[in-house]
Amino acid sequence: MKPRQTKTIPQKDLFQPQLVDIINPNHPLVRLAKIIDWKQLDSTLSTHFSSVGAAALPTRLMAGLLYLQHLHNLSDEMVLEQWLESPYYQYFCGETFFQHDFPCHPTSLVKWRKRLGEEGCEWLLTQTIQAGLKLKVIKPASLKRVVIDTTVQEKNITFPTDAKLYNKARQQLTQVAKEQNITLRQTYDKACHELMPKIGRYGHAKQYKRMRKAIKQVKGFLGRVMRDIDRQVKQQGLTLTQKQEDTLNQAYRLLKQTRQSKNKLYSLHEPNVDCISKGKAHKRYEFGVKASIAVTAKESFIVGARSYPGNPYDGHTLKDQLQQVETLTGKKPETCFVDRGYKGSGVEDIKVLVAGQKRGVPKKEKPWMGRRNSVEPIIGHLKSDGKLRRCFLKGVLGDAINVILSACGQNLRKLLKWLYCAPYFGPFLRRLWLKIIFQQEGSKNSMALLA
Repeated sequence: MKPRQTKTIPQKDLFQPQLVDIINPNHPLVRLAKIIDWKQLDSTLSTHFSSVGAAALPTRLMAGLLYLQHLHNLSDEMVLEQWLESPYYQYFCGETFFQHDFPCHPTSLVKWRKRLGEEGCEWLLTQTIQAGLKLKVIKPASLKRVVIDTTVQEKNITFPTDAKLYNKARQQLTQVAKEQNITLRQTYDKACHELMPKIGRYGHAKQYKRMRKAIKQVKGFLGRVMRDIDRQVKQQGLTLTQKQEDTLNQAYRLLKQTRQSKNKLYSLHEPNVDCISKGKAHKRYEFGVKASIAVTAKESFIVGARSYPGNPYDGHTLKDQLQQVETLTGKKPETCFVDRGYKGSGVEDIKVLVAGQKRGVPKKEKPWMGRRNSVEPIIGHLKSDGKLRRCFLKGVLGDAINVILSACGQNLRKLLKWLYCAPYFGPFLRRLWLKIIFQQEGSKNSMALLA
């Protein structure tokens, strides 16, 4: 069922003070909570829920938890623990009185992410952009020029090697045989237990002939177990579940692939992982998904973030990324600055300026050509301060959600830093804050908030 509605005017408790009486009204997190349009979020995200069943948790609570989680790079369990201790966290999530119990189970965040999907998370990113426009962190004119670049969001998998994949697939097939009560001729557990450490030692000692021979043995063991299961399933007329069928198909795919094969299988629990080479000296190959980030050329505020499975060419992602920027901001960019990897993008309705380009650059855009590199530190902050370095969410949908929510966290960090500077830029920000409060509340009592 759709999320529960929170009371706008709660009933006062004689024995329990409200959070408004405890917290500092000038705290940046308190002021940011008044900027975000929670009513619009509630109306838009409620379309992802049906009209039957038990009522879902309040939208502001779950959206606030997702914001705080990616703001401070916290896990599902840790963000709830800190919410229980911080009155500012609880006020940001819409609580009236200080709570002494957890608001939900950590798995509720998992279910909400799946329910919202990529479209719902884009609404969360849109609210951070609207908050930046209200606070004048970014100006509407800044949306005309954007800088776009791609990076790799690594998946939470181990470095793939043939020996580890063969051995793990053989163990999974052995488990399938146990579930179907199939008696194998041999499981090869003892033989692989002896061979696997030797493979690493042979490689360290540069005895590659011995190493390849041992890997070939492990591969042979996998093939024997797979053929034994396949033969007995056909003879006994057994019916395998979809998960067991996928395990057999992955084993067959592993045995079939070679060094020159395309669309290789690098992980058994994450079969959609791609091997991406970005030309880095310290890390030649990265295993994950390609992520595209779009920022404003002046303030480096994120206005678009997407993931692209399948490792497409950078130029082929530009048109889709610009369309997302237009959808989130409501304005179509006029100029886009990219690096040389975007040559031949095919975008005609927007001026695309490539780094190092000399001809065809308008005179008023030449001073902005140096801002192309401004997206690089933003990607660094997304990986060091946010969750873009390694994705722990499952599947292609998890990759897309993690990229968008990481962009939300970076925008919130920039907004909070802007609000932290209020004591140093007092007069200007004070007038701006009063103007926003008057527009939202329409009351002269908002002067008491800054008294």
